Amino acid sequence: MDMQENRDRMRCGELFHAFVPDLVADRIRCAQACRRFNNAGDVSRRRLLELWKDIIGDKSPLPPPSQDPVDDDEILKKQPWVEPPIRIDYGYNVRVGEGAFINFDCVILDPCLVTIGARTLCGPKLSIYSGTHPLDPAVRNGTEGPELGKEIHIGEDCWLGGNVTVLPGVTIGKGVVIGAGSVVTKVGEWLAISCCMFKKNKCIDDELTMGLGCACISSGRGESSKSDSQDRDVDDDGLTFPRS
Repeated sequence: MDMQENRDRMRCGELFHAFVPDLVADRIRCAQACRRFNNAGDVSRRRLLELWKDIIGDKSPLPPPSQDPVDDDEILKKQPWVEPPIRIDYGYNVRVGEGAFINFDCVILDPCLVTIGARTLCGPKLSIYSGTHPLDPAVRNGTEGPELGKEIHIGEDCWLGGNVTVLPGVTIGKGVVIGAGSVVTKVGEWLAISCCMFKKNKCIDDELTMGLGCACISSGRGESSKSDSQDRDVDDDGLTFPRS
């Protein structure tokens, strides 16, 4: 087997074999990096960022440090904030934008590219699975059979609640809110719910909401229509949800 061709097939979302020496070594490297990150204990934010960059294979340097810890935190404020513990398969296929937050117990399977946009907030126990297996058991064939995957892209300024699961091939648009416990299985228009947030007589329109029990908040324009509001319930915070 051509190892480079197999690796290229993995990243392109084609059938590939995961239990070959180079990919096994990659997963071991990432698992060790995750353990160092998870077991770091009470260290500075800078040190935790260094350990995070080691997980994802990012060799770009952090901004020069300040002697004052408070000033140093200010220097690093645009860097992603990742809470341990975390578990990732390969690491080098993960991209996280500026100011994004990933809460504890996140799991990312990344044979294909996984991107999380700037300023996106991720609740505890988020699971992102860009990998999958053939449905035919004869083809699947345990560890000797092939795997495949599809890229996952989560836009900027999103909020994913706790215990959200994102499955292969999903693209989540800018500013989307995914309700806690949702399983996001399809792309784009699979389940588009027009939601509004009413606050001080202003309506904030969404671009896209995915998942049951979700609300979406993005840059607001205009007022809601009467027919739209008649089909919605408004909670104590002003978030509106379609009536079942």
